[in-house]
Amino acid sequence: MEEELDKKFLQTILSCIADGVFTVDKDWRITSFNRAAERITGVPASLALGKTCSDVFHADICERGCALRRTMETEQELIDLPARILNSRGRAVPISLSTSVLRGADGEVLGAVETFRDLSAIETLRREINNKYTFEDIVGRSEAFRKVFAILPDVAESDATVLLEGPSGSGKELLARAVHNLSPRRNAPYVVVNCGSLPVSLFESELFGYAQGAFTDAKRAKPGRLALAEGGTLFLDEVSELPPPTQVKLLRVLQEREYEPLGAVKTIRADVRIVAATNQRLAELVSKGEFRDDLYFRLAVVRLSIPSLKDRREDVPYLVEHFIRRFNAKRGKNITGVSPAVMETLMRYDYPGNVRELENVIEYAFVLCHGRIIEMVHLPEELQAFARKLGNGRDQPDGSKLRWAEADMIRSVLDRTEGRVGRAARELGISRTTLWRKMKRYGISHHEFR
Repeated sequence: MEEELDKKFLQTILSCIADGVFTVDKDWRITSFNRAAERITGVPASLALGKTCSDVFHADICERGCALRRTMETEQELIDLPARILNSRGRAVPISLSTSVLRGADGEVLGAVETFRDLSAIETLRREINNKYTFEDIVGRSEAFRKVFAILPDVAESDATVLLEGPSGSGKELLARAVHNLSPRRNAPYVVVNCGSLPVSLFESELFGYAQGAFTDAKRAKPGRLALAEGGTLFLDEVSELPPPTQVKLLRVLQEREYEPLGAVKTIRADVRIVAATNQRLAELVSKGEFRDDLYFRLAVVRLSIPSLKDRREDVPYLVEHFIRRFNAKRGKNITGVSPAVMETLMRYDYPGNVRELENVIEYAFVLCHGRIIEMVHLPEELQAFARKLGNGRDQPDGSKLRWAEADMIRSVLDRTEGRVGRAARELGISRTTLWRKMKRYGISHHEFR
């Protein structure tokens, strides 16, 4: 009786701890699993108990050297080891873990205990501060983005010039940073030039630099952006705005890998990768004579097209979740999601400002929301007006919620059937044609579940 009370007392203590805690026996089977461990992994204790820890966590440290095994073999505790686990949704979660052996009253080793802390918020903040983006930070499950993701590592590994085409706010700079961060040049400089913000008269001196005495106020030489990016990547944003004289000089950089600073007589070699982006179709500007065709073909060795957000609505729920995690970390809040009516509104809105506009909407909602769920009243007025036109202005058990529940059920069945529309239709008891029509209405693509 006393032993049972002690066990309940221990379970009560463990359930109140913010860090994940679990124990294993000498056969590596999980014998206890607290609430924080459930929250971080997304795995309920009822499913974790009795399984080996590697079956539950799928951590990178399980393959390169199990911390629990080291502790059991050496009987020495390990403190704050970095690792990554995969939660039940397949998302990588950075953690810090510590381990120690468990002994019985007679001193015999009975197993081991591990505590682990979710570092997602800290890592998000670190990325915000460093202003670095990696491949994982680009959120997209749509077919268009899957095609980009499939070739992005190979594109990054090469040294080919890349042209990113897509509307403003669609994420071109994120892709440009990913190309750099995944490339062999990742440890060298990444320099950004906004071609639309520099005055024509200053553009060449900013890009190529100038020699001492090149003009009246040039009392000493100044390196240009090309020199600053030496060995790394130069990102030319809004490249369609390049002045015609600069287009000629940039063509020389791409062809001959050399340039001359303004007023200089010595040619400088350029070891720089060029990534360019534009919100216009350069091929159309070439046909109108507004952009050099030879420069276009040099820039578009690899051309990646990024669709607008309204053309990949299936990405909206994932982007919303991504931004909520980011702003929770930045603002110290604990918002868990959006209401069904808000999600339906966000799914059906056209986003003239694309992903950047959606991010601004979520940030605005964070300012007004003091609870756990973002409601309609927390959205900007233009979104609320749009929702009223849809008849979706209140979070009540009306048609809006029913429609969203239907969409949620379709996603669940497609996930279970791995995107097989025929099987999903049979499970739902409807025809394939009806299911396709409903998927189109809710912005659901079967490709995201494969």
